[in-house]
Amino acid sequence: MSGIPQSKTIVPVVTVKDFMDRACGRFNLELVAGEAGLQTVIDEPVVHRPGLALSGFYEHFAAHRIQVIGMAEYAYLQSMTAAQRRERIEEILRIHRVSCIVFACGNEPFPVLLQTAEREGVVVFRASDLTRVFMMSATILLEELTSPRCRVHATMVDISGMGVLIEGKSGLGKSETALGLIKRGHALVADDMTCLCRQGINHLIACATETSRDFMEIRGLGMLNVRQVFGVGAVRREKQVDLVLTLMRQSEVEETLDRTGLERLERDFLGVKLPQRIIPVAPGRSLVNLAETAAQEQKLRLSGYVAVEELDKRIISLHSNKGV
Repeated sequence: MSGIPQSKTIVPVVTVKDFMDRACGRFNLELVAGEAGLQTVIDEPVVHRPGLALSGFYEHFAAHRIQVIGMAEYAYLQSMTAAQRRERIEEILRIHRVSCIVFACGNEPFPVLLQTAEREGVVVFRASDLTRVFMMSATILLEELTSPRCRVHATMVDISGMGVLIEGKSGLGKSETALGLIKRGHALVADDMTCLCRQGINHLIACATETSRDFMEIRGLGMLNVRQVFGVGAVRREKQVDLVLTLMRQSEVEETLDRTGLERLERDFLGVKLPQRIIPVAPGRSLVNLAETAAQEQKLRLSGYVAVEELDKRIISLHSNKGV
């Protein structure tokens, strides 16, 4: 009952240009030198302050990370003689080949560093943010850029704030169920092919592919643009996955399905375990009602209330009272 298999997990390779393109939309980042190095791969997508390296101590120097020159590093470089500063810059840029350098707090990079960076093809940026603010924002951005991701044959919907991934074999009614939910005021995230991206340890974010965003295919109707037909409120760009509904033919599960709800099924995507419900598909069953109710019931479970446990307690209490 594990559901539809996911595609091969991909961990993206991030270049300095990838970082720059995404960063420009979030914080002020200005390219000031080394444009030839934009295709350099950031081997360790982490931000790092090269304090000890500036003093000439290179043991355990994380050269493959993004180097951030904050106020302390900038003041230290200013305190050096011109010859010392040139020597350190040459060692860091030419010998240790850092991925790129960011001058935080809007500080102006030293002319000798710009010259060396142009010659060695090392990208130099200037950021107007304070060092701690830049490092926090850059860390979050790098985590997003390098998050493991995959694609699954499933439909993703937002049901009253709950992200529900509906999976199952072709022809079981995933898209029709999503359409019924949209008509009830819920929203489509992705139809048929959903992209999943892990963020942190326990969060899974779903979105559509760039090509299929806002579109869904309904047998007999063809392609529908959900945004145009139902309005902008009927679509979401992305949504965290809170619940997985696996549609299966009733004949495949009728003997093994737990009817009480005591068995807690889980579905694993990219190492994230998500609560799963098996929904038997049979003539006359309203998948829209079942999907909507499953989302509402899962929301209750997250608050600590489980109906079957409450019923169990009631039965035990009644039997105990009769025994008295």
